[in-house]
Amino acid sequence: MILRRYMTQQVAANTAIVLLFLMALMLGGRLIRYFGIAAEGRLDVGLLFTIIGYNIPTFLELILPLSFFIALMLVLGRMYVDQEMSVLFASGISRGRLTRLMIPLIAGLFVFQMGISLWAKPWGLSNSKQIWQTQSLGSLLDLVRPKTFISSGNYHLYVDEFDKEKRELKNLYVVQQQTDKSGKIAKNDVIITATRAYQVPSKDTDSSMQLDLFQGRRYELGTNNAKYNQASFEKYRITLEKPASETITETNVETQTTAKLLAHTQKPEVKAELGYRFTMPWLIIIAAMLATPLAQVRPRQGRWLRLLPSVLIFASCAISIISLRTAIGKERISEYAYIWLIVGFIAFALLLNWQSRVVHRVRYRRQSRQLSAGGQP
Repeated sequence: MILRRYMTQQVAANTAIVLLFLMALMLGGRLIRYFGIAAEGRLDVGLLFTIIGYNIPTFLELILPLSFFIALMLVLGRMYVDQEMSVLFASGISRGRLTRLMIPLIAGLFVFQMGISLWAKPWGLSNSKQIWQTQSLGSLLDLVRPKTFISSGNYHLYVDEFDKEKRELKNLYVVQQQTDKSGKIAKNDVIITATRAYQVPSKDTDSSMQLDLFQGRRYELGTNNAKYNQASFEKYRITLEKPASETITETNVETQTTAKLLAHTQKPEVKAELGYRFTMPWLIIIAAMLATPLAQVRPRQGRWLRLLPSVLIFASCAISIISLRTAIGKERISEYAYIWLIVGFIAFALLLNWQSRVVHRVRYRRQSRQLSAGGQP
C-alpha cells in the first residue's frame, strides 16, 4: 500500500509538471501565431483566448500520453540510479508487479484520454471553427486589400480598387471552387469578372453575406479539358456562407461528434477518424508498458541517458497512428491497421519486459546442462 501510494504520487506529480511545461510551449507558439493574425485585422482580439481555450483539448490529446511517459521515465530512472529498484527486486517485486501497482492511475488517465478524444476535442474544434467562420464572414470587406487575393469558403476574391467609404469593389475577379453533394471539390471551376460590386445589407447575426456584382462575365471551366461556358450579366449575386455542418466531409470530419460518426461508418474518412479516436487512449497503456524496461540504467550512467531514445520510440507510435488516419481516409489500407499497430507495440513492450528474464533462464539452463555433463560452467 505504501509503495503504491508513493509510486502514484510521484508519477502523478511529474506528469502534471511535464504537462504544464509542454502545454506552455504549445500555447506560447499558438498565441504568437494568433497575435499575428489579430494584428492583420483578421481576428478580434477579444476572442483570442476563447479560441485558445477551445484548442486546449487538441493539445492535451497528444501531450498527455507523452507527459505520462516522460514522468514514468524520470521516476523509474531515478529509482534505478538510487538503487531503489535493486532493493525492490531483492524483495521479490518484479517489473510487472511494479506496473500493476499503478493500475488505478493508468486507468484514470486512460478514461480521461478517452474523454478528450471522443468528446472534448471534437467539441472544441467545432466551436473554434464556428468562431473562425463568423470572423471570416463578418470582416470580409474589412480584409479587402487592393490587388490581393482573399478567401472565404469556396470563393477566392481579387479586387483592383476598393472604396472604403462607399463599400464599393471595383474590377473584381472571383474564383469559385464548386462542390458536389458529398462536399468534395468538383471538377469544374467558375471564374467571375465584374466592373464593380456592393455588399447587400444584412443582419450581424446572419451566417452568410451577399455581394451584388455588376457588368461582368461568368466562365465555367473544366479542369480536365479546354472547353468552357461563358455568359454575360448586368447584375449577379453571390453568397458567401459557411459549408453545411450536417454533411460529413474530409474537411469537417474532426469537428463531428462521435455519435454522429458512428451513424455514418460507411465513409472512409469516418472510419479513419473513429479509429484514430478509439486508438489514442491506448497510448497511455503502451506508455506504462514501455517505460518500465526502457528506464533501466546503470547507476553510473544517469537517468537521462535513455530518455531521448525512449521518447523517440514512444513518439513513433503516436506518429504511426496519425499516419494511419491519413492512409485509411484515402482508402489505401484497411481500418483494421489500427488494431495491428496497437498489438504490435504491446508485443514489443512485452518483449522488452521479458527479455532479461528469458536471457537469464537460457543461461541458467545452459549452465545446468554443462554441469550435468561434467563440463565447466
